[in-house]
Amino acid sequence: MGISLIGVGKAGPIESWAPMMLFAIVFGLSMDYEVFLLSRVKEEYDRTGDNATAVADGLTATARVITAAALIMVFVFGAFVLGYDRQLKLFGLGLSVAVFIDATIVRMVLVPATMELLGDRNWWIPAWINKLLPKIDVEGHHHTK
Repeated sequence: MGISLIGVGKAGPIESWAPMMLFAIVFGLSMDYEVFLLSRVKEEYDRTGDNATAVADGLTATARVITAAALIMVFVFGAFVLGYDRQLKLFGLGLSVAVFIDATIVRMVLVPATMELLGDRNWWIPAWINKLLPKIDVEGHHHTK
């Protein structure tokens, strides 16, 4: 039933370039979701100084955005599976599954759990690098203290 719906008659080879292309595209999309999540968590940590609160509030603030963006991508890539080209179907299935796993398991479970376990060690940076980095305060909280 499912195989005939997407028009796959028999198993075929995976193109040699497909895994690398899938990895590159999924990596780019996952970094986008990671920036959404971690920038919000960092803003909360800078504001409160409490890692647990920052992780919880950051996840709460970004969960809907990440989920909505991922759902859009899953449906778009899932539509590729309904096409006629076998390579396009391969890409559609691979990208849909990878984006779904990344947005649900990795971004909504593993990253916050790891950050919670690491506590304030999330924000450790070597002193010599800290001196080189500019001090950016998008929200302006440090200027009001």
